[in-house]
Formats: sequence, C-alpha cells, structure tokens
Amino acid sequence: MIKAIWNNTVIAESDDTVVIEGNHYFPPKYIKQEFFKANETHTTCPWKGVASYYDIEVNDILLIKIQPGIILKCYR
Repeated sequence: MIKAIWNNTVIAESDDTVVIEGNHYFPPKYIKQEFFKANETHTTCPWKGVASYYDIEVNDILLIKIQPGIILKCYR
C-alpha cells in the first residue's frame, strides 16, 4: 500500500498508483478530497496537458500549489 502523508496525516493511499519519473500518481478516488482545495494555478506540459494545482490543508498547516498526484512522501 502506497500512502501520501502531509503533517502526519494520510491524505491518499492505494495499491493502484502509477509511477512516472519516480513520482507516484494516485487515481482521484483514492485521494482524501477533504484535504485538497483548488487554487488558481494552472500550467501546461506537452505530454501531460493542462495541470491544475491544489492547496493541501491538514490541522491548520497549509502546503500550497501541489500538482494533483505528485506525492511528497511515499510509504509501503
């Protein structure tokens, strides 16, 4: 099981991640949506297309501009 953890809280977990360039990407159904808030940042990548960014807030600690699916810490 791969887990994404921010501020000692699991914000996503799944056995069904996709690894691209060493980053684990979680399907949307495995992300705990209550921690993710859309922000205004968008970028374009020639092979991934348009990326929207999210703020993650857990226990009043805010991490800003995280691209969906890119995980800071992965644990098995």
